[in-house]
Amino acid sequence: MRRDVFQAIADPTRRAIILLLAVSAMTPNALAEHFNTTRQAVSKHIRILTECEILQQQQQGREIYYHLNAQKMNEIEKWLEQFRQLMAQRFEQLDDVLENLKKQRPQS
Repeated sequence: MRRDVFQAIADPTRRAIILLLAVSAMTPNALAEHFNTTRQAVSKHIRILTECEILQQQQQGREIYYHLNAQKMNEIEKWLEQFRQLMAQRFEQLDDVLENLKKQRPQS
């Protein structure tokens, strides 16, 4: 099942996992040590992030290490950038409106 990326990153635990993996690749056990929850719960979060292609796994001996999929993170950033630009334009328009209101206000 392919999951929605934005639904996946809406969860605070999954965002925390992403932040941890932004620093370095980790095993599920190493990730679980950072949370006050069960290893199974962390594994479920990892599975969801992997299904969304945010995480990739790499086998090293008997251990599986998870790391961020930089390409997927770039896709998310590009999608969000359109909204950043739109919001910046709106704030600039608001600044213009406020500046015009200040100019129109009678001086005391």
